[in-house]
Amino acid sequence: MPERQSQAPTEKMALVIMGVSGCGKSSAGEAIARQLNWELIEGDSYHSPESVTKMQAGIALTDEDREGWLERLAQRLAQASSAHGLVLTCSALKRKYRDRLRAAQSLGFVFLELDYDTALERVQSRAQHFFSPHLVANQFATLEDPRQESDVLTIDATRPFNAIAQQVQQWLLATTARTAQEPDHESQQQG
Repeated sequence: MPERQSQAPTEKMALVIMGVSGCGKSSAGEAIARQLNWELIEGDSYHSPESVTKMQAGIALTDEDREGWLERLAQRLAQASSAHGLVLTCSALKRKYRDRLRAAQSLGFVFLELDYDTALERVQSRAQHFFSPHLVANQFATLEDPRQESDVLTIDATRPFNAIAQQVQQWLLATTARTAQEPDHESQQQG
C-alpha cells in the first residue's frame, strides 16, 4: 500500500494513532512516542468495564457505548502542550469520532492502513487481548476512510514500527516547516 500524506494545517502537539484492530496501534504508538519523546496514552484503557465485557463477548460497541470513552480521550488530548506532546492509540473509525477528538487543538491522525486478512490474522494471534476476532469484520464495515481529511498521514501498517515512527517524525517536521512559511493572513488583512 502506498503511503499518502495529506497537508496538515498546524504544528501538532498530539497525535491519534488510528485504524482497525490488529493494525498495530499500540506498538506503533509506543515507537512514535519514544521517537518524539511524548507521552503514550493507550486508548483501550479508557473503555468502561461494560464496553470491555461486550467486546470480550464479541459484541460490537454502539455509538452510545463510545460517547463516554471519546469524552475521556478528548479530555486527555486537551492536556497536550508544546512542552508535553501526547500520542493516543484509538481506533477512531468514524469521522464523527475523529471530529470529537479534534476538539483538542493541534491534533493530527496517523492512519495505519491494513487489509482484512492481515488484521484478522493479527487479532487471532493475540491471546491476552480482550478484543474478539469476531469483531474484525465489523471494524472494516465501520471504518470511514480518513485519507481525504486534511490532518491525516496514512502509512502501510505492515512497515516496521521504527520506520513508521521515523515517517511520522518527518511528517511533523514538514508540517512545522510548512506552517512557519505560511503568510500571516491577519497581518496581511491589516496591512
